[in-house]
Amino acid sequence: MHAFVITLLVIVSIALIIVVLLQSSKSAGLSGAISGGAEQLFGKQKARGLDLILHRLTVILSVLFFILTLALAYLGV
Repeated sequence: MHAFVITLLVIVSIALIIVVLLQSSKSAGLSGAISGGAEQLFGKQKARGLDLILHRLTVILSVLFFILTLALAYLGV
């Protein structure tokens, strides 16, 4: 069981890295990061197509990553 969880965690980690790297950047620099964060919190979601799919996949993979990490900690490494 322990080896299965570790293997699944490695696969999810690699998939999460790939999905994040495939996403297009919103803006460059510090000002873009600040305005992009505010727009994401208060603005309407304008993502369509591939960007929307990648965003949803990122959320799913990150939640799965945290669940697997907690399960691995519970199993006792």
